[in-house]
Amino acid sequence: MKTRLLYFLLLIGCTSILNAQNGLPIKTPDSKIKPLRQFANQDLQSKLEFEINNNSEWRLLVSQKKMAVGIVDLSDPQNVKFANVNGNHMMYAASLPKIAILLSAMDALEKGELKETDAVKKDMRLMISKSDNAASTRMIDRLGYNKIESVMTDPKYMFYDEDYGGGLWVGKRYGGGGDTNREPLKNLSHAATVNQVCRYFYLLANGKLVNRNRSKQMLKIMGNPELHHKFVNTVEKIAPEADLYRKSGSWKTYHSDSILVWGNDPNRRYILVALVDDPNGEQIIRNLVKPIEKALKKSKLTAISMN
Repeated sequence: MKTRLLYFLLLIGCTSILNAQNGLPIKTPDSKIKPLRQFANQDLQSKLEFEINNNSEWRLLVSQKKMAVGIVDLSDPQNVKFANVNGNHMMYAASLPKIAILLSAMDALEKGELKETDAVKKDMRLMISKSDNAASTRMIDRLGYNKIESVMTDPKYMFYDEDYGGGLWVGKRYGGGGDTNREPLKNLSHAATVNQVCRYFYLLANGKLVNRNRSKQMLKIMGNPELHHKFVNTVEKIAPEADLYRKSGSWKTYHSDSILVWGNDPNRRYILVALVDDPNGEQIIRNLVKPIEKALKKSKLTAISMN
């Protein structure tokens, strides 16, 4: 009885702390930031795999390496949980890697390599919120491929790491013409792995991309998405009060989405990333949200029952 009472009081205390931690970026000491793979949680992994395998279409796509999913549970910033399927499998990701351009631009602004003009700020917002290809190409031309590659392979981030399947890469303008700088593993022009995109959002949520102020600026740019499809379509219906930060992409059969969901309820705070190579990819991504939230909820209940 005493043990249960102690656990109940501890749970209340933790909830109070979580509710106090309402704003983004999360205030996390650098010493607490670790590679996401160190937060791999077997129970969440099994719950994720159950939800994926429960759908025969998804199960087949995963087995064919045509679907990858990653989730990060941020409901307790002191106990981050991570799970994925095909997490290190790099795929063509269309416009999703524009987040690599955004980070490279912020790095360049901070170092004085790029002037923070009204035109630059407008293009960064258009590039993310509306996935505007012309704005994205202007940003690529301002930065250059070498700058984008140097930031993605910077030891501080390693968002493209050949030892872990590659990752985020932008090596072609979002439009006709111009030189290219394709990534070395698969010769892709616009690439991503769900693990690296999950890491990107994890570091962003914790204010660790460039610095806290630049992370805040990036969150503002990525917030209030103006394209209401895929993950956003579903989350807006089931949690209209939640703050959403996202970037998606689509080209032919390739569909991708990445989102940081920050709800008023700490239990609805997570990162979700999906890459799908299928004509029905947009709908698949839209349909993923509820099963993923179910996996997160079941994992929390398991943790409580074990205590």
